[in-house]
Amino acid sequence: MKIHITSVFVDDQAEALWFYTDVLGFVKKCDVPLGGEARWLTVVSPDEPDGTELLLEPSGHPAVGPYKTALVHDGIPAAQFAVDDVQAEFERLREFGVHFTQEPLEMGTVTTAVFDDTCGNLIQIVHSK
Repeated sequence: MKIHITSVFVDDQAEALWFYTDVLGFVKKCDVPLGGEARWLTVVSPDEPDGTELLLEPSGHPAVGPYKTALVHDGIPAAQFAVDDVQAEFERLREFGVHFTQEPLEMGTVTTAVFDDTCGNLIQIVHSK
């Protein structure tokens, strides 16, 4: 068994697609209209185009708002992305104007940083030595 798709709830799929592709560097994998404004919209790492997909899922369900608000209030990331160098990625993303809620922090063999994805989520970047 392996993870095929995981998701983050997003307030606006078009904005999320821009952020996750143009800012973070993922590439669009699937974009299927579901009726109305909703789409089955996934992105993948350019390094692993056949790897795990990230579904940019609309936040329309009534439970999503309170869930996302609680996670952000408590500082809990909705997802983690592995990077080769947290400090370099932190600096690159700050140049794009990305707001970090936690600057790079070393904790033993792990370095992390947390940012706001502009779509209502906190996302953690991580590197493990």
